[in-house]
Amino acid sequence: MTAHTSLPRRAAAELIGTAGLLVVVIGSGLKAADLSPDTGVALIANSLVSAIGLGLIITLFGPLSGAHLNPVVTLSSWWARRTGGTGLDGREVSVYVVAQTAGAIGGAVLAEAMFGRAPGTFATQVRDGGHLLVGEVIATAGLVLVIQGLGRIGRAGLIPVAVAAYIAAAIWFTSSGSFANPAGTIGRSFSDSFTGIAPGSLPGFVAAQLAGGILGLALAALLYGTGAKDGASGRSEDGEGLEAERDPGAAAVPAVLPGVAPADGEGPDKAAYQTVG
Repeated sequence: MTAHTSLPRRAAAELIGTAGLLVVVIGSGLKAADLSPDTGVALIANSLVSAIGLGLIITLFGPLSGAHLNPVVTLSSWWARRTGGTGLDGREVSVYVVAQTAGAIGGAVLAEAMFGRAPGTFATQVRDGGHLLVGEVIATAGLVLVIQGLGRIGRAGLIPVAVAAYIAAAIWFTSSGSFANPAGTIGRSFSDSFTGIAPGSLPGFVAAQLAGGILGLALAALLYGTGAKDGASGRSEDGEGLEAERDPGAAAVPAVLPGVAPADGEGPDKAAYQTVG
């Protein structure tokens, strides 16, 4: 079954979904810091809860808007359309990015208020240094590669669990803690907490994330070709290797993928979001 979803409803899904993600990330960080003075223990709790929450949000909102929740993913979708695939147009990108950013800020303020803290206080945790920016490039490139790769080999149903697992891992293996989301990074500047980032650190992080998105797209093109188009099988551009097993009536990949988004008024195939288990 295909869900027919208007642009305003998709924007609402992006706003609410991104707000929910920030509530999960910041709220779990606040709770973890309250319960344990050990930073390692707090990070374990925060990373696990963030991953679980992200997977659930993608599963819930994916059939509505694609559950991008991230301007890098949205811009990747726009780029895919520019290069002959399917994706968002410029107007849709603008609406998505505004909704994601507003949702991230709202979610951060809500999380702060929920824990009895003064909402709207800017973070004071400075995150600078070239090694952290390298970490953000790697974290964001890996995220885009995971999403693109699964879509192009016909395994889109694994995206909710795969993205959640990747973020949980990247929080630990990257020097930056894997923000990997410009809207989420802006939102986290509104929380002076364990998960916050000082406003002065935003330009470097956002630039690194955009660079990581470009790198992720380049790696996906190198490894998998240009990807399936308009319902074609997941065969690489050279015609070899990437046959995808899928239902005849299903979309090639769901709109959560950087290369895919519904046309105005039309959403992705809900079945594509069923986790394979």
